[in-house]
Amino acid sequence: MAVTECPAVCGDAPPALRLRLLGGFHLSRDEGGGQVGVSASGQQLLALLGLRGPATRSVLAGTLWPDVVEERARACLRTAIWRLNEASPAVVDARSGALALGGHVRMDIQDFTATAHHVLAASAEGTGAACSSLMGMGELLPGWYQDWVVFERERLHQLRLHALEALSARLVAQEQYAPALEAALESTRIDPLRESAHRAVVTVHLAENNLADAVRHFKVFRKLLRTELGIEPSKQFLTMVRHALA
Repeated sequence: MAVTECPAVCGDAPPALRLRLLGGFHLSRDEGGGQVGVSASGQQLLALLGLRGPATRSVLAGTLWPDVVEERARACLRTAIWRLNEASPAVVDARSGALALGGHVRMDIQDFTATAHHVLAASAEGTGAACSSLMGMGELLPGWYQDWVVFERERLHQLRLHALEALSARLVAQEQYAPALEAALESTRIDPLRESAHRAVVTVHLAENNLADAVRHFKVFRKLLRTELGIEPSKQFLTMVRHALA
């Protein structure tokens, strides 16, 4: 992975850049939308800085090149920085002693996490936009299997699930049952064995008095658990359905 020391830039400020990590790596210029070609090492460096924020050269070199000696890892890092700034000046900021993304780089991860935390903060505003954002996002850097990517992918996966379930509950409270069901079903799609996601689906059905749909969904989930894990749904879930039928 390659990134280079950020040379001083004269004249006009560099154009704004968009860094997309959800659904795959993509770096483009806002003006004109042209894609910026980045080496594999440069992609990894930008992704690491984007996901974890500013870091020292030692940390970055050790994370990106864990299987080589430190001197060689630092040399790889210097090359990566140089190649990156050849492709797009000031995409990496090295002026503070640590490396960071340039201030003109905007990330899709920023937009996603802001939306997710907005939903989890129990704000009733912007639920429609939140639903669209959370439903449409892709997986973080599919096809990347480095340990730090796997960790960040799981972190964002869990954040998305919690946000979808919270959004579904918020929409039920607002009696917006169609988008509430859509959000709940999306959470079951991305994690089919997650009980809280299936409870969210049943909650929507019960709120609409669709008892048959609620029971049918519960039975499908119970069969899935038995088949895949050899276990039963929780007593909480079973009690929830029995109480609705009482």
